[in-house]
Amino acid sequence: MSTTSIPRPAIRRELGRRDDGEPGPTLLLQGGIHGNEPAGVVAIQRVLARLEELGASIAGRIVALAGNLPALEHGTRYLVRDLNRQWLPHSLEQLHAADPADDTPEDQQQRELLCCYEQVVASATGPVVFLDLHTSSADGPPFVVLADTIDNRRIGLALGIPILLGLEELIDGACMEWFSSRGIVNCAIEGGRHMHPDTVGNLESAIWLALEAIGILRKGAVDLAPHRAHLQRVTHDLPPVVEIFHRHAIVPEDRFRMEPGFTNFSPVERGRLLARDRAGEVRARGSARVLLPLYQAQGDDGFFLGRPVTLLWRWLAGVLRGLRLSRIVRWLPGVRRDPQDPTTLVVDPRIARWFVLEAFHLLGYRRHGRRGTMLTFSKRRSRDENARLRPRG
Repeated sequence: MSTTSIPRPAIRRELGRRDDGEPGPTLLLQGGIHGNEPAGVVAIQRVLARLEELGASIAGRIVALAGNLPALEHGTRYLVRDLNRQWLPHSLEQLHAADPADDTPEDQQQRELLCCYEQVVASATGPVVFLDLHTSSADGPPFVVLADTIDNRRIGLALGIPILLGLEELIDGACMEWFSSRGIVNCAIEGGRHMHPDTVGNLESAIWLALEAIGILRKGAVDLAPHRAHLQRVTHDLPPVVEIFHRHAIVPEDRFRMEPGFTNFSPVERGRLLARDRAGEVRARGSARVLLPLYQAQGDDGFFLGRPVTLLWRWLAGVLRGLRLSRIVRWLPGVRRDPQDPTTLVVDPRIARWFVLEAFHLLGYRRHGRRGTMLTFSKRRSRDENARLRPRG
């Protein structure tokens, strides 16, 4: 948990690998998919070096990757396009169909990362967990972003930092989508402001706790008490779970400027001035917490607004999913299967009028968007094998 400035990381695709030959899960770590976020790369390198120094044995393996190498070298979010917005199936189909000779820097990076992902998953002999490490342009504490499956939630809760839900419904094409579509446990960890001296330490602590939660590191093999205490200290007064309900999307022509002084989890009341753009003032749509306010030149998300999720709501979601009640949702009034895609449900809000989004979230579905007046949802996938992820005693 160093307070020194963040050094420029060594630029290579594979940051390290650890395999002691004992069967177990695979943890795939990634840092720097945005090139102005080097803290994740540094945190990974430090954890791997410390594991080597301690000589602590692991079950399974750790594979660590750096993301956008040219952008990391230049210290910018991306060079031509955001590498963390092009992982939906149709985007990958376009990439495969294109001539590599015409690749942009991010196209080439995506091809290489995709090959790495496929190799790691194909060679795994047990469950796979993907952790994507990020930082933000605003000050604030660390938090974890995940799609709300039982397996993802288990890992997120073990980290002891706030959990952010719903972001994957509002941001299309993050690389986490690739893993989610295959039922692979995955989380993104936001460590703090890009170059803040504590950010590397926040990410480092989260990685250590994840290693134990996943079962790669035996309980008690490494003293994790300082890491738990650190993360509890920097997040102690925050809601444990927040669900995003609004994304303020922007384009360069908007001339968006966030008002100064907002941090991650800043509380705001309805009508609070948040930003200005070419149309004038941008104010809060309701009482909320501000997440990921934009204080950098690149990016298409001005800010997000979220609300705390109550303990009762979280408990109810676990109970309903444990009873597998999601299987009956397609028989409810106003709900039908998409004839073109049996994994998608189409909902008529004129018939299913009350608490539609909340009910589908409780049952483990994610919203995709609208088709005319209809809402579309799909079940979040979770492999049965990942339910066997357990700490080693």
